Amino acid sequence: MNWSQVYDPLNNATLSTIVAALPIVVLLGSLAFFHIKAHWAAIYGLIVALAVAVFVYGMPAEMAGKTAMWGALFGLLPIGWIVLNVIFLYRLTSEAGLFEVMQKSITGITDDRRLQVLLVAFCFGAFFEGAAGFGTPVAVTAAILMGLGFKPLSAAGLSLIANTAPVAFGALGTPIVVLAAVTGLDLMDLSSMVGRQLPFFSLLVPFWLIWAFVGFRRMMEVWPAILVAGVSFAVPQYLVSNFHGPWLVDVVAAIASMGCLALFLRIWHPKTVWISTTREGTGVTREEAARTAVRHGYSRAQIRKAWTPWVILSVLVFIWGLPQAKNFFNAISAPKFPIEGLHNMVMRVPPVVPKPTPEAAVFTLNWISATGTGILIAAIIAGLVMGVSLGKMVKTYGQTLKVVRFSLLTIAAMLALGFVTKQSGTDATLGLAFAKTGWLYPFFSAMLGWLGVALTGSDTSSNVLFGGLQRITAEQLGLSPVLTAAANSSGGVMGKMIDAQSIVVASTATQWYGHEGEILRYVFFHSVALASLMGLLIMAQAYWWPFTLLVIGN
Repeated sequence: MNWSQVYDPLNNATLSTIVAALPIVVLLGSLAFFHIKAHWAAIYGLIVALAVAVFVYGMPAEMAGKTAMWGALFGLLPIGWIVLNVIFLYRLTSEAGLFEVMQKSITGITDDRRLQVLLVAFCFGAFFEGAAGFGTPVAVTAAILMGLGFKPLSAAGLSLIANTAPVAFGALGTPIVVLAAVTGLDLMDLSSMVGRQLPFFSLLVPFWLIWAFVGFRRMMEVWPAILVAGVSFAVPQYLVSNFHGPWLVDVVAAIASMGCLALFLRIWHPKTVWISTTREGTGVTREEAARTAVRHGYSRAQIRKAWTPWVILSVLVFIWGLPQAKNFFNAISAPKFPIEGLHNMVMRVPPVVPKPTPEAAVFTLNWISATGTGILIAAIIAGLVMGVSLGKMVKTYGQTLKVVRFSLLTIAAMLALGFVTKQSGTDATLGLAFAKTGWLYPFFSAMLGWLGVALTGSDTSSNVLFGGLQRITAEQLGLSPVLTAAANSSGGVMGKMIDAQSIVVASTATQWYGHEGEILRYVFFHSVALASLMGLLIMAQAYWWPFTLLVIGN
């Protein structure tokens, strides 16, 4: 039998909203304030989500249980699969001694820690976000920063802050493609609109990132390099999104930003070199830095060999992200398993959707086309290139699985929680609370996207969750539906740094498992502040000239 969602089960919008928020409060509160290990925090949050779904929202217990199981499976494939294989590659290169060579070669570009963060976390991370998404950029950049000597908290937190501006166009534009599908709005209109929102933040985030690392005064010492990185990312981001489409925005912008920054650093150097990996410390003059620096002494051949695994990774991740490649791999093997007793049996109803709509519940075992499989193949090829025997690779893989076992459990539990909130309708209760804000809605349209990503861990999932609601609310208020739908994706990127899935990926990559609460506290202010600024930009685009000139669909 079908079950229809109810968005005000207590017949009191305020009380229903408070109850709907309980699973998230338990999850984030357990991490941030009670220092509970992440896997237990996720399990507690999941238990509360199931209790709210069954006892308050009236979802049949069997449906709720199957939803949790479906979410856990999705957590393991594709997300956990990415984390496992990135850490496997990292351990292979580390044991071969090449990870250290690669890290030290970065000092050949710059020995200033601020600029290393800019190059690795912002530029390099954006490429991986564009090619793969789903946690790949944080996993890779956090591991590299750790290898450069950064403390786990800094490596994890800075990687999370940097992974914002590219997210809406991540995984070759998947969030925007999905947003167009669920809203019925024109794909190019949405791509263009997001491309008229995020470039402002592509300029801002590099400055924000270095400010979060070393403070305002020390940030201003390297402002020319930050400006180069930001402008060379923002301009291609605008041009490609508006005149080509959402697919290659991040890849083109990241390559342009990396190239421009590397070239700029060959002719410009800061007067004071920051050699500390924390906010504490003092800068030194370039002469002092040159005298005290320990040059790596590696030959170009050694450096090329050290970077080869990561070049292989970049190439294969890019190939795996291409729609043509995904279609080809899925044609080989991607069996679909409709969840019996759940598939098309949960009905989403107005005002969240225009008419009652059944929710599909299908688990796709796309094990070949999954990004993690491309990473695994890259790791195996890299291992062979490095001269690692197959027996050694198998042993290392087993050790990696042991290291990340709790992270995989955490990701599975967190995705189970996210799926339960979506299928039970508690997410829609929270969204409808934002939708009742009247003329302030443009601000809260961005915050709704932020909430969606914080809940689901994915800009794509947030767009599925709230894209239709954004369009319906905008049309009721006389606003541009393209503006508010785009705001869902643009605002959502700021929630990426606090979603529990990303925090677990960061803690795993930095081998700092058990400290997720500290990472959450490190990034929470930055997430809320940047999301609020995005909300103000959307308000300006809705009401205030000349920002209204940027809006499509008025």
